[in-house]
Amino acid sequence: MQEREQWRSGLGFALAAAGSAVGLGNLWGFAYRSSQGGGLAFLILYVLVVLVVCLPVLVAEMVLGRSTASSPFLAPIKAAGENWKPLGWLFAIASCGILSYYAVIMGWTIDTFFHSLFIGLPSDMTEAGEFFGKISSGNSVFVGQIISLLLTAFVVVAGVRGGIEKLTKWAMPFLFGLLLLLAIWAATLSGAWEGYTSFLLKWDSSQLFDKNTISNAFKQAFFSLSLGIGIMVAYSSYLNRKNHLPKEALRVATLDTAVGLLAGLITFPVVMSFGLKDVISESTVGTLFIALPTGFANLGLLGRLIAAVFFGLAFIAAITSSISLMEVPVSSLMDRLNWSRKKAVWTSTLVIFLIGIPSAISTDFLGKSDAICNTLLILGGLLISILLGWIVPNRYDEDLANSNANLRVRRYLKFMLRWVSPPVIAIGLYLTVLSTIETFA
Repeated sequence: MQEREQWRSGLGFALAAAGSAVGLGNLWGFAYRSSQGGGLAFLILYVLVVLVVCLPVLVAEMVLGRSTASSPFLAPIKAAGENWKPLGWLFAIASCGILSYYAVIMGWTIDTFFHSLFIGLPSDMTEAGEFFGKISSGNSVFVGQIISLLLTAFVVVAGVRGGIEKLTKWAMPFLFGLLLLLAIWAATLSGAWEGYTSFLLKWDSSQLFDKNTISNAFKQAFFSLSLGIGIMVAYSSYLNRKNHLPKEALRVATLDTAVGLLAGLITFPVVMSFGLKDVISESTVGTLFIALPTGFANLGLLGRLIAAVFFGLAFIAAITSSISLMEVPVSSLMDRLNWSRKKAVWTSTLVIFLIGIPSAISTDFLGKSDAICNTLLILGGLLISILLGWIVPNRYDEDLANSNANLRVRRYLKFMLRWVSPPVIAIGLYLTVLSTIETFA
């Protein structure tokens, strides 16, 4: 086994973990899922899922990684024996599956960025449909996919300190700064308040019990927090014993939710101001690659510049997530086969590119892949809660005690992980399976 790297600082880990959570799932998924009728009910359910269900599981993933000092593939085996090897495989399959289509969407983002700067944006919905057809088909899709994977690989191959930590230390503050500026700008648009009240603050109490709204809250929480796929296991395996994991988890969840809200504060005013209300809830790509470019185009040259800034920061957010997804198979290959980081990175990159070809060819296949992987995320979260809550509960308690976590906090997290997270996640998994089946119907 090769000597294991460690983060240079606690801040480096916090920013990398937040970078993993903050990605296109916030900028793309949050606004779309909020617009599907949920509004404020979706937001309430999302926050409840994060605080009540996801935080204990997020801490559990961190404990699993730090206490075993192993990759996501080996950590479940080291913690509880060979019977838990399938969880390691789930981590590897889900992370590679998500990155395979995530790289395609990153390619669309790059394409839109360059269109904003040098070519122009669609001025109406007819042109918007043609615009999306161009960026989501043909050779340019593969070019964008390859560029995205190569940039991800170059960061990961440089290592934990020299690549991942170095990138996220400048990228995350830059990302938050740009998002805040864009949210302030969006608030000055004529339809800003109507956008907030029509989507984000729209209240319908029946949505609190709607199966689609509940399912969307679970999908958004697990996807945006990178739960159930081993990312936090991988990142936490490079931690020392001093980091206070509950505080780290709360920080990650807070930053992730803040980015989702900021994205909504940008998206909804643009959509409402330029009469694009129907587009945002039509499809997952409708918000990011149809509604927003069309809205920005109405502002002329200024709109093109703002679009370039937005899609530039969207790509930065995406790259901080893609490197975390790549680290799961890379660290697993390094641990399991004793490969060098370089060999593990380039092998993973090739395999993920090949897996992603169908998604590059067909947006329908991409959507179905997303539905399947969202289901795997929640399944992974359920298995982690069972593993750390019931199979090896002492590992959870002892690791937190060693980092001086408050006794009350430890008892609360352990109780939630054992008695609340499993049944609630099981309900969320059931609803998500039903939703996934409908996707294939």
